[in-house]
Amino acid sequence: MNIYLIIVLAAIIGGWMLQTTGAVLGLGRLGAKLPAEFEGSMNEECYARSQKYAAAGMKLNIIQDTISTGAFLGFLLLGGFGWADAVSRGAGGRIAEWAGIATSGTGGTSGTGSEIIIGLCFFALLMLLSGVLSLPFSIWHTFVHEARFGFNKTTPATFVADRIKGFLLTVIIGGPLAAGVLWLLLWLGAEAWLPVWGLVTVISLLLTFLAPRYLLPLFNTFTPLPDGSLRNAIQVYVERQGYRISGLFAVDGSRRSAKVNAYFTGLGKERRIALFDTLMGKLDEEEVVAVVAHEVGHCKLGHVPVMMIISVARTGFMLWLLSFFLTEPQLFAAFGVHNVSAHAGLVFFSLLFTPVSLLTGMGFFVLTRRNEYAADAFAAKTTGRPDVLRTALRKLASENLSNLTPHPLQVALHYTHPPLVQRLQALEAMSISVNSQ
Repeated sequence: MNIYLIIVLAAIIGGWMLQTTGAVLGLGRLGAKLPAEFEGSMNEECYARSQKYAAAGMKLNIIQDTISTGAFLGFLLLGGFGWADAVSRGAGGRIAEWAGIATSGTGGTSGTGSEIIIGLCFFALLMLLSGVLSLPFSIWHTFVHEARFGFNKTTPATFVADRIKGFLLTVIIGGPLAAGVLWLLLWLGAEAWLPVWGLVTVISLLLTFLAPRYLLPLFNTFTPLPDGSLRNAIQVYVERQGYRISGLFAVDGSRRSAKVNAYFTGLGKERRIALFDTLMGKLDEEEVVAVVAHEVGHCKLGHVPVMMIISVARTGFMLWLLSFFLTEPQLFAAFGVHNVSAHAGLVFFSLLFTPVSLLTGMGFFVLTRRNEYAADAFAAKTTGRPDVLRTALRKLASENLSNLTPHPLQVALHYTHPPLVQRLQALEAMSISVNSQ
């Protein structure tokens, strides 16, 4: 038995077992008494709905993960990757011939130009198959699961338009990036990991910078927050913290969901505060400012650049490891592919990397959860009202039907934010400290 195949099978099956165990343990936590931190702010009916919402979501995730894992294992063991490579080589060769791109070599070995086209066909075919598999679950999640609990506001037209736009962005942005990566790998081989890392990093930073102005408006309408008491309160707070933003915007989040949210986006001069229209309808002025203060805290405490550096480092580490496996024949044999190629090597290594990715991802989430506590503390300190942020968090939990009793394994695997009960406990401790001074 091929050792690489054993590792991949163990990683995929082990990952499914871990995810399923977390969901099952999470289901077992439901039915507990309403946490004391929410007594008086969430009634029993709302709490019961939040638990039903959490249970339905976890059951849907179990079903989707099980079907997706089974489909992947069937595809792998029945020679699907070999079939995909053969189809891509046939289609890519015809496209290269039609485009007048010369091929070189013997025995079916293509030149660089045609090999890039073959690689793009390979990526596109795998993405198409993955998209077809996930589409029914996306439809069910949006129009059944979310609608059942009163959250869905997405129309079929918006749903289709979002996916068409996402597809076009993948082609326009992802296509040239993938072609550039393949060109570097074909040119430099195992030594390409460093320039590939640089290319991916530059493109990622560029997209983060440009997204607020050019990409996000493709999906949502950003309207400048009108003059008034709320805008003035936010501007006074932001200026008092010495923080500069390019604008305050209301986002038409209600076009897709009734859930409440707010976020910062962009880098440098393109930093924006985006408030969902649903948020402003549910929180009062002080509470909105407290939520904004939390987001400002992330920036003032350096969380954004630090987490970006860590993310870039994770990518570099993965690409460095890739250099040792990119042309390993046994790795290709494990997937039933006979032609060693850069495009297939990228995909196969990403699957081989699954266990490491899971561990580094869990470590990354530990840091993001710690940052959330720090941002809460920043907001509480700079507004002088930890009680207001606590009230805002309680309202957000009620409006979004948040799971108040997640299992620790679920938190470790998925949660970028600490459970709300723990955040409220930390803020309560701050309130006691402030009142005692």
